[in-house]
Amino acid sequence: MTESTQKPSPNRNSSNRAKGKSGAKAGHKRPAAGGQSAQNNQQPGPRKVKSPRELAMDTLVKVAQTGAYSNLQLNRTLQDAGLQRADAGLVTELVYGTIQRQVTLDYWLSRFVSKGLNKLEPWVHQLLRMSAYQLLYLDRIPAHAAVNEAVTIAKKRGHSGISGMVNGVLRSIDRGRAELQPAEIKHKDPIMQIALRHSYPEWLVSRWATAYGYEQAEAICAAGNEHPHTSVRANTLRGNRDEAIELLKAAGYEAEPSVIAPAGITINRGGNLADTDGFREGVWSVQDESSMLVAEVVAPKAGMQVLDCCAAPGGKSAHLAELMGGKGKVWANDLHAHKRDLIVTQTERLKLRNVEAITEDALKLGERFKPQSMDAVLLDAPCSGFGVIRRKPEIKWTKTAGDVSDIAAIQQRLLHSVCDLVRPGGVLVYSTCTIEKEENEQQVARFLQEHPEFELDRNWPEAIVDQLMKAGAIDEHFNGQAQLLPQHFDSDGFFIARMVKRP
Repeated sequence: MTESTQKPSPNRNSSNRAKGKSGAKAGHKRPAAGGQSAQNNQQPGPRKVKSPRELAMDTLVKVAQTGAYSNLQLNRTLQDAGLQRADAGLVTELVYGTIQRQVTLDYWLSRFVSKGLNKLEPWVHQLLRMSAYQLLYLDRIPAHAAVNEAVTIAKKRGHSGISGMVNGVLRSIDRGRAELQPAEIKHKDPIMQIALRHSYPEWLVSRWATAYGYEQAEAICAAGNEHPHTSVRANTLRGNRDEAIELLKAAGYEAEPSVIAPAGITINRGGNLADTDGFREGVWSVQDESSMLVAEVVAPKAGMQVLDCCAAPGGKSAHLAELMGGKGKVWANDLHAHKRDLIVTQTERLKLRNVEAITEDALKLGERFKPQSMDAVLLDAPCSGFGVIRRKPEIKWTKTAGDVSDIAAIQQRLLHSVCDLVRPGGVLVYSTCTIEKEENEQQVARFLQEHPEFELDRNWPEAIVDQLMKAGAIDEHFNGQAQLLPQHFDSDGFFIARMVKRP
């Protein structure tokens, strides 16, 4: 598998690329000029401490200017700053929320910035966006705190003219908050209205309106701006779901069974689930509910030979192994050695002995394994990632229609390259974390036309089918493929298709 075939992760805390750090750290003094002795006598000055809002603004500027993934840039910022939990939470909220709502924020800001937003310095623009986000979307932050901190930052970074402008714009927004509501945005073009209300690019709204209708398109956009909730998957080899829930409750978490994922547990309140005894001891894994359905749809049995083609960081591979009762073999493949290490770390934590992590280009797996050697093959394919916008809000600004077509071409090659590994009567499951029909339903239709030896199979777990029916994700015409939208279960958008190879 080539670098471009790496799938975007549905988790905000991981990604497939990293940006290098900048050179000197802000707040460190330069050595004194005038020779070696002056440099040796110069003592390093104290590190300047930045407020959470200033750190958030810096992160927003770097994401906008360099194209860095917000989660990676934010993680670097938080690690360098060493903030307390509450302050780290504020920085996180401001960064993700401002990126999510930037079009709507600019729509309101343009009313009050007389010279136009495009003439502002990047840091001033991000400062205004971030501060307007607090005023218009965060009820728990007092208006005076948001305004005063913004003015302080403006004075520190700029001059009196800038701080005066920032003060005037934000106070005008504060006074007009009753009218500055997304529902009050009216436009004769329904596409533009949805885009402005929910802060999405027009081309994407138009695409979803064509695919799903205006009402569903708006619901998708609204759901993408919601906070992602946390969920874990109980390791059924270490106990049942009810036992895991009791452990979570004893640790102070508000936990309840997932309505859609048989091993899933939703967490309504609590801390870092990866920093718990239950996680470290392999009792549960952090995973989105929609993602948990993939292995359930593969439905592997003990003793099977199963291949996960694009496996890192290993959540679905581990789930497959658990469903197999630790018997048989799961081959968990990824292109990169460091990604393979993530799989190994996960399976060792879960004490799974039937997973073998390998490193290979997914397009060459047919050279590594014999034809028809697998009982089941899972291709959780690289995709545009539009199903995980609530976790990676910059996706909607950085992806293009051309990107969708390019990635669909890669998916097509991958499907063609791995399908021969499925034995007659075996299962091929194709999944993505996007809601694009070109990458999903159309991709499957093209594959089935080119490979008539495969057919869709509606033999999904009955309990999952029932819940999908109730949510409106499928209907009586269900044929073995389903598109979960983010509003269906307050989870990631996910597509899953189960196919079988004719005997």
